[in-house]
Amino acid sequence: MPKKLTTILVPVISVILGLLVGAIVMLVSGYDPVEGYLALWEGIFGDVYTLGGTVRQITPYVLAGLAVAFAFRTGLFNIGVEGQLIMGWLAAAYVGYAFDLPAIIHLPLAILAAAVAGALWAFIPGLLKAKLQVHEVIVTIMMNYIALHVSNAIIKSLTDGGEKTPAIHESASLRSAFLDNLTEYSRMHYGFVIALIMVVIMWFILERTKRGFELKAVGFNQNASEYAGMNVNKNIILAMVISGAFAGLAGAMEALGTFGNVSVIGGFTGIGFDGIAVALLGANAPLGVLLGATLFGSLKFGALNMPNVGIPVEIVSIIIALVIFFVASGYIIRVFLERMSKKKEAK
Repeated sequence: MPKKLTTILVPVISVILGLLVGAIVMLVSGYDPVEGYLALWEGIFGDVYTLGGTVRQITPYVLAGLAVAFAFRTGLFNIGVEGQLIMGWLAAAYVGYAFDLPAIIHLPLAILAAAVAGALWAFIPGLLKAKLQVHEVIVTIMMNYIALHVSNAIIKSLTDGGEKTPAIHESASLRSAFLDNLTEYSRMHYGFVIALIMVVIMWFILERTKRGFELKAVGFNQNASEYAGMNVNKNIILAMVISGAFAGLAGAMEALGTFGNVSVIGGFTGIGFDGIAVALLGANAPLGVLLGATLFGSLKFGALNMPNVGIPVEIVSIIIALVIFFVASGYIIRVFLERMSKKKEAK
């Protein structure tokens, strides 16, 4: 069986297995799986409102998944996407309300501010990794907590002890009257276009540029890359900065699209951590991340409809966990597919 086909089949089979085992969990828990999955479907595709909400939910997951996947593809483990997202959210919201500019300048500036904030937050663990060999997993995890409390302190400082910043100006908003009317005010916004553009940009950087080749080479083997004349430290830092920029853009989607401001956060948003699962589902490939985010966001949003038929939303969390479990166990599925292919060839 071709390797590309196997790569595609593994996550597909993982999703199917996750849904099947999820159905068993519902049965054992005393719920009707058919009714549960129908409610889930209705919560995702039931009408234009739910469809708009689903797209809105998927958008930041795409960018968070790209952030994690880009780092993975370059040999780094960016577990700090959550913190980079929070800083991007804060930067976008601040630029969105603090400046009064024409929309053609204001919106791009707010989006750029989010990307820069995320990139700068990721620059610190990248620098420590490159110069002092401090493992990026430890630093990025700690940076998440620093981002959470620093952003809360800044919000209170900006608002004289308030809980949230003023609403962004219309000129910095990703929402539009057209989309509001089209989806019955589902809060869907044009951020999904940015997410799709970023999928293409990540693919282009990694597959069609010399710098992308160097980034992947350094991630694969630092010693061989250095021997070939590549600047290993520079590429490590650059990989983290680009990954952080993707994460910052995910924060911009929340600031400029979904919420229109930034509030004091009692805990992590979870989007950055879910980005790890999205990247895993998508095999760290740009298109795969898009598909993984679509599945993840759809399940998350559709789950909100399940309590209407008496099924707790925690059941969907179990199903998502099962899907991720089977994806993580992809080696077993891959071996099974290869053996089945060899048996067919032998016959």
